[in-house]
Amino acid sequence: MTSSTNHTARRVTLKNGKAMGDGEPCYVIAEIGINHNGSLELAKQIIDGAVHAGASCAKFQKRTPEVCTPKSEWHKERDTPWGRMTYIDYRHRVEFGKDEYAEIDRYCRAKGIDWTASCWDEESVTFMEQFNPPFYKAASASLTDWPLLKAMIRTGRPLIISTGMSTQEEIDEAVKAIGLANLLIAHSTSSYPCPPKELNLRMIQSLRAQFPGTPIGYSGHEVGLATSEVVVALGAAFVERHITVDRALWGSDQAASVEIVGFERLVRDIRTIEEAMGDGVKVVYESELKKRESLRKPKEAN
Repeated sequence: MTSSTNHTARRVTLKNGKAMGDGEPCYVIAEIGINHNGSLELAKQIIDGAVHAGASCAKFQKRTPEVCTPKSEWHKERDTPWGRMTYIDYRHRVEFGKDEYAEIDRYCRAKGIDWTASCWDEESVTFMEQFNPPFYKAASASLTDWPLLKAMIRTGRPLIISTGMSTQEEIDEAVKAIGLANLLIAHSTSSYPCPPKELNLRMIQSLRAQFPGTPIGYSGHEVGLATSEVVVALGAAFVERHITVDRALWGSDQAASVEIVGFERLVRDIRTIEEAMGDGVKVVYESELKKRESLRKPKEAN
């Protein structure tokens, strides 16, 4: 099915025929990123957790280390769980290649969960195309990398751009550069973990007003779940949180991640909020009728 954006319905159809936006359940993205620490078995454990929790999608990150790592950092040594090594060796150590992603593709299909990746360079977009992902995501750091954004848009797949560490002007310029067709926008604040006072969740409503017809969502890096749940009531079409099996594991994203039990609660609460939102039309429910009959005075008694 061809991806398309209906600018009156605020809805985007993914390459697998599913959709995000109006009339659809909130699409919950379990951001595995590099929390797998280069272990395919750990990646599968986290995928299993995402499936158990009821997430819509498992998302990874794909980089070409030599492109994404400043050359000045390549040969700096650091301590890692695998011993002391150069930074470029470390970046390769935690990066999956074709064989690992082929197995991830097979595994996610068998488990019935969507999967995709945030591509950090154009070579990674070319790499990911062989797996036919339903959409792409651009990290907040990539919002001003227009060649990369355009490379993802050119695939014909929907693209989520994330807006952390960005000014309103930079958001506007990125949207102007790549257009609104097949675009979704995620409000985000790029601190890990992010304090509540910097979440600025009303930006979801601001972005909805600025870009009518474009699905707006949320990518959160805070501790706790409540703030990632309330965004559904603010109109978020999708919610993304990092997921891990243990927040104490090695890695820069682990502390701002949600463990499996918490992710299950996140999805459950999002579904409850969706059910509770209703349609805004006042009705008297059947469950109220007995109380209405027993407690309300007849009109003539008023």
